Amino acid sequence: MSDWPSIADIADQVNAGKLSALDQVKKSLSTIEEKKDYCAIISTLEEPALKKAKDIDEKVSRGEKAGRLAGVPFIAKDNFLVFGAETTAASNILQGFNPPYQSSAINKLESEGAICVAKSNLDAFAHGTSTENSDFFVTKNPVDKERVPGGSSGGSAAAVTLGMAPFALGTDTGGSIRQPASFCGCVGYKPSYGLVSRSGVVAMASSTDVIGPLSTNVSDAALVLDVMGGQDPLDSTTIAREDNYTDLSLDLKTKKIGVIKEYMDEGLEEGVKSSVNQAIEKLKSAGVEVNEISIPDISLALASYYIICPAEVSSNLARYDGQRFGYSYKEAKDLEESYKMSRGRGFGKEAKRRIMIGTYVLSSGYYEAYYNRAQIVRTKLINEFTDAFKKVDLLLGPVAPTTAFKIGENINNPLKMYLCDIMTVAANMVGNPSISLPIQPADGLPVGLQLMANSAQDKMLLSAAKQVEELLK
Repeated sequence: MSDWPSIADIADQVNAGKLSALDQVKKSLSTIEEKKDYCAIISTLEEPALKKAKDIDEKVSRGEKAGRLAGVPFIAKDNFLVFGAETTAASNILQGFNPPYQSSAINKLESEGAICVAKSNLDAFAHGTSTENSDFFVTKNPVDKERVPGGSSGGSAAAVTLGMAPFALGTDTGGSIRQPASFCGCVGYKPSYGLVSRSGVVAMASSTDVIGPLSTNVSDAALVLDVMGGQDPLDSTTIAREDNYTDLSLDLKTKKIGVIKEYMDEGLEEGVKSSVNQAIEKLKSAGVEVNEISIPDISLALASYYIICPAEVSSNLARYDGQRFGYSYKEAKDLEESYKMSRGRGFGKEAKRRIMIGTYVLSSGYYEAYYNRAQIVRTKLINEFTDAFKKVDLLLGPVAPTTAFKIGENINNPLKMYLCDIMTVAANMVGNPSISLPIQPADGLPVGLQLMANSAQDKMLLSAAKQVEELLK
């Protein structure tokens, strides 16, 4: 549905004075308005975006270069702190919060001439896989309005597929970039843990949160990563970057690909399985070495994730107490009532569920039985993935066991909703980079192919994904 040129083409033509940055922003804002019935956007930054576009056009008119992303509009998930709009994380408790600073990722993109035009919808505080847990409204799938767009970056994925902007930013804690990319039919990239700074992004689970782009193609995702990636003094978990993520030259025949056996077993929807197998056969026909590989304990990734993640959620959400910022219950008689009512009314059902689970697994008497064991499983998974990458260069499988489900279908079944993450959480648990590529649809609905590489091998993964993208066209 997107009719945007590549990000590099837009920036080159803006820098050459052949395209106007102002026209790009107006096109983006016009498409957002035209397709507002999909409910992908929480707020727009029309005034500051138009001003930035005018500034870029004036800079170009003076013969100056305006950056590698000059005049390129983009959309940020509404858990990114961005000047010019509230940051709500789609939660009632943060309504009215105007950030005092911007996220490092936004600053880096803007320094290269990119223009944030809107904030996209999400599951509140990124807690979910369908965007039905937003406290504001449910985003609709761009292919079928009766279905979910995935989550928690569902608004960003829908916006890209609908052509609202050439790219959008998302966060991926357990699959929240890749799964909506799979459901909506766009590219979703989860970098290695720490490659992109999390400074200025509302935290969910700090040990698995990752920031990445959603786009219509791999080259665009690589360019955005090249601008955002690298160490940041404001985030001590950031890691050193590789050189030039935009050079995607690679002979795929020199790489070994392992199909994760456990991901192709029972529980995988037949249409999804067929689409993935078709992609595998195309790779083999092109001379790429593709073999089955087993990661014995990968089935434990989901269970351990849903212990570790809520534990970190319960800690991170403790700061939202109605006293310092965000929603505060004004009629409270005392401090205790203020805490109770502010949190009780401010948090939605899913946030409360995760706070309670997390508090439980961290409590005295249960820490050893749950949280500590989950961390042991996490270490075991890291070792198994390390062993796997001694045998193959890349891992392959589906992104999700199903295509996009109907709105309301799983909302009252948290366990079924959590199972949507079963094929994505492992990459977050071990910190590896992973990408979702759109492949042959199943019954008219998008399907994503997941490729994964070893930690800090982002350039190789993006290069391989580019070649796979070309082969599967």
